[in-house]
Amino acid sequence: MSKRDRHGNMRPKEGGKAAPAVPQSRFGPMFSHFRDELDEHHDRRERIIKASRDVTALSKKIIFSCQRVNKLGPLPRRTQEDIDNRMAEIKAHLTSIEPDLASLNRYRYAHSLRCLEELVEALVFAHYLRTQTLLDPDAVEAAVPASIALTEYDYMYGVFDLFGEMMRFATVTAAQTGRLVGGEVVGVGDDGGAAPQDDSSGRRRHILADFHELSVAFELLPEVHDRTFRSKMEAMRTSVRKVEKLGYGIAIRGSERPKGWLPDFKDDHDPGHDE
Repeated sequence: MSKRDRHGNMRPKEGGKAAPAVPQSRFGPMFSHFRDELDEHHDRRERIIKASRDVTALSKKIIFSCQRVNKLGPLPRRTQEDIDNRMAEIKAHLTSIEPDLASLNRYRYAHSLRCLEELVEALVFAHYLRTQTLLDPDAVEAAVPASIALTEYDYMYGVFDLFGEMMRFATVTAAQTGRLVGGEVVGVGDDGGAAPQDDSSGRRRHILADFHELSVAFELLPEVHDRTFRSKMEAMRTSVRKVEKLGYGIAIRGSERPKGWLPDFKDDHDPGHDE
């Protein structure tokens, strides 16, 4: 059987003459161009996926640092330094893929760039701990390193995930202090330049009030016919119910709770099982 080289030409037989070159097809250059485009696409996609994984991991580390805080207000110096260092690393990763996300490629590779949801979650969570307010989309866009545009879904889904972090924060601080975080009297010089929001009585809103205010805003959103939206909406409602149950337990039986008590959410009421 005759063999061909990698260019498609017949290899000469041992001791024989070289086989005549196969004529080049007029479609050859076109398919070679397609091959080069596909190779470039796969290389670009791999770079984006790798950077996205690194940014996701760093964003989670920022969230873990914030979860070690036990009160609302200015973040401890070590926590803020850790956040600044992580954000510098995130900037390096995002800057490295800026050319790959130019023009329409930003939307072409949107599913490979899911790290931005995690980054938004980390930014809005740290901002909430400092000020007890929600970071708006423009401020998030300005805080994201590199000139990579955020989509409305990046912001919305990142804020959806904020509910889970707020629920964990409320649960841990309740175990440490015996009450829902917030509600402290705001004294003179207590704001540190970024005081959490207070109500008309001069007391800070407790976290359950923030849950209710933010969840009501999300409930008013027009429904998006997307499985991710429905899943995150249900997760938000579950987080709100858990913090409500936590608050009710503290208000009704708080004095009976031992120090370090953590709530048991195994018996949470599931509205899908009403009889």
